[in-house]
Amino acid sequence: MDVVVLGSLNMDLVAQVPYLPQPGETLLGKSFSTIPGGKGGNQAVAAARLGARTAMVGRVGNDSMGELLRSHLDSENIDTQGVTVSPRSSSGTALISVSPSNNQIVVVPGANSEVSDSELDALMVYFEQARVLLLQFEIPLETVEKAAALASVAGLTVIVDPAPAQGPLPLDVCEYISILTPNQTEAAILTGEPVDDVKGAITAAETLQRQGIEAVIVKMGAMGCVCATAAGSFAVPVFPVDSIDTVAAGDAFNGGLAAALSEISRKPGEPFSKDILKNAIDYASAVAAISVTRTGGQTSMPTAAEVEDFLKFKRV
Repeated sequence: MDVVVLGSLNMDLVAQVPYLPQPGETLLGKSFSTIPGGKGGNQAVAAARLGARTAMVGRVGNDSMGELLRSHLDSENIDTQGVTVSPRSSSGTALISVSPSNNQIVVVPGANSEVSDSELDALMVYFEQARVLLLQFEIPLETVEKAAALASVAGLTVIVDPAPAQGPLPLDVCEYISILTPNQTEAAILTGEPVDDVKGAITAAETLQRQGIEAVIVKMGAMGCVCATAAGSFAVPVFPVDSIDTVAAGDAFNGGLAAALSEISRKPGEPFSKDILKNAIDYASAVAAISVTRTGGQTSMPTAAEVEDFLKFKRV
């Protein structure tokens, strides 16, 4: 196993719209689809399609959506032995409106809110094999914190996507985070400062990194990414593409980052070099760029061959 994901599994109910409606506005949509999603599921599919041996740990409801979510992961060659079924709650759902340039998402956690110690037990089974643990905030924060600590002690690279951001990070968990990957909005919530441009993103990333995190990557859409480490900060430009659906761009990025870093061997406590991080961010940015040219969450994730072809073309 290269990558293990502990996180949410949702069924995405997606409406394509010409623009995002204002409060109180009724808008005619263009189309509707039901697509397997959830940040955990999306990131697991992204990593698996890129060739990383991937396992998913999470919880679904005892309903038809739960069956579909698990069977879809199985079809992507993802190990689902750690996906349990709740006897009490329905599967998580996400209500998503997607315009050509942006999206709005309402998440109803359902069974995801029950992810707890039993999932941590399932997670630890993979620690002897996996190199990277991916975490997000669509499951209880207490479980995320425990998982980060357990994985860090076991020597894994711990990547945390703080979405949805819920205020400042607990300082006692920061020491267990190898890489934090907020977007602009999340970085602003985590620091309490505006993040409107590259300069602001670097300031936010450095603020968060000083809390004890090895590296902080702020994703800025069309403005690219910035990364802050103890050795310094740097920016990585975006790959320009014609975007049609940005709903899973962050998940594509995180799956790409995990897949890239799962190929890196490092000693316990050894920091990632600037070159390794730049190359991994470049690869993850390519994965995200391809994903926004397609519709859906898990359905938009590219394969390793597609990413390599994309990078060859973009670097010519």
